[in-house]
Amino acid sequence: MTDKITAVKGMNDIVAPDSAHWEWLEARVRDLFARYGYRNIRTPIVEPLALFVRGLGEVTDIVEKEMYAFEDRLNGEQLALRPEGTAGVVRAVVEHSLLYDGPKRYYYMGPMFRHERPQRGRYRQFHQVGVEALGLAGPEADAELIAMAADLWRELGLQDIALELNSLGQPAERQAHRQALIAYFEQHRDQLDEDARRRLYTNPLRILDTKNPAMQALVEAAPKLLDHLGPASLAHFEAVRRLLDAQGIAYRVNPRLVRGLDYYHHTVFEFVTTSLGAQGTVCAGGRYDGLMAEVGGKPAPGVGWAMGVERILELLKAQQRLPAAPVPDAYAIVPDPQAWPQVMPVLRALRAAGLQVLMHAAGPDGLGSMKSQFKKADASGARYALIFGEAELAAGQVAVKPLREGLSGPVTAQTLLPVAEAAEWATRLRPAGAT
Repeated sequence: MTDKITAVKGMNDIVAPDSAHWEWLEARVRDLFARYGYRNIRTPIVEPLALFVRGLGEVTDIVEKEMYAFEDRLNGEQLALRPEGTAGVVRAVVEHSLLYDGPKRYYYMGPMFRHERPQRGRYRQFHQVGVEALGLAGPEADAELIAMAADLWRELGLQDIALELNSLGQPAERQAHRQALIAYFEQHRDQLDEDARRRLYTNPLRILDTKNPAMQALVEAAPKLLDHLGPASLAHFEAVRRLLDAQGIAYRVNPRLVRGLDYYHHTVFEFVTTSLGAQGTVCAGGRYDGLMAEVGGKPAPGVGWAMGVERILELLKAQQRLPAAPVPDAYAIVPDPQAWPQVMPVLRALRAAGLQVLMHAAGPDGLGSMKSQFKKADASGARYALIFGEAELAAGQVAVKPLREGLSGPVTAQTLLPVAEAAEWATRLRPAGAT
């Protein structure tokens, strides 16, 4: 036998009925974003490697250890599978001069790629939904984005999601804090783990994000970035807080919140949960006013966030907020294959009228008996069986049989329906079964 080919580890197939949950979530997201005035943008999965090296930072974990980078063997280009969405959106905005007529609000959704050890809630191919507000400098843009995420949790019915907030200030302020951190950790080098010693002179801010329990007390006593912020940065941060307070959005200021990418400054935030174990961050973002210039464009402000789709779905499942799997309205039972020329036009008319109809078709052993077809109809979850028997078709009719108890609508007991009236029946039935 030929060896079976399986998916790459950490890159998963999404099949029904789970895929219906993805579609449901995506529809809810699109609806909310439209109400906030955000429009869809779709960028390539493969981008120039330089985009992420310059945009994210050479000493970030993503660029150093996690990114899928490769050389195009046809022309020698250095390319990468996108590990996040913001840099690609900013590249597209710069390349196509999309801010020529004013600020833009975009959202995206799709797969990202990082070479990590696969575990619950963290995969090598994972999916993100993200929003980016470009050309907007004020704290009201930060607060609006945060409110949009908070609204999404409310509309999904999710609990146990808390907002953590911080400010990274401006580059000069962050540089002063960086020097203070280096000096502090140098004095305690013997308490640093291997990862912290590696970051000490390249990205000391990331030491504050350590998950090592043995270093928590050391990190807690480290210099705080908020103490290095100047009047303008403090004013921006305080304005964001006031706007969140005005909307009744609870948060906790976390001076250790740093985010893992170099392009962030000013506001940064995370929505975290205790319901998913170690993978507690479900949505994160912040302001990145310097990124446009980093990828070769004119300086312009930006702010955004991204959420992990897999983690949100895990949370919805854990909190029993996922909808029931979709089922067809009707299942068409066809005892005789000679009936297909009469049956299929009727089914098309029913579908055109809005009905979801699953048609029984022949398997390797043929159509099967009426009894076996009824079993499949019942297993499908359909509300009705449509029986296209020889006698019914000879009379120009179809038998409609309810398969579920307590159905309301135009048919509550088995009845014969003229084929010519099937589409009209479907229009009366569909509102009761609409989702």
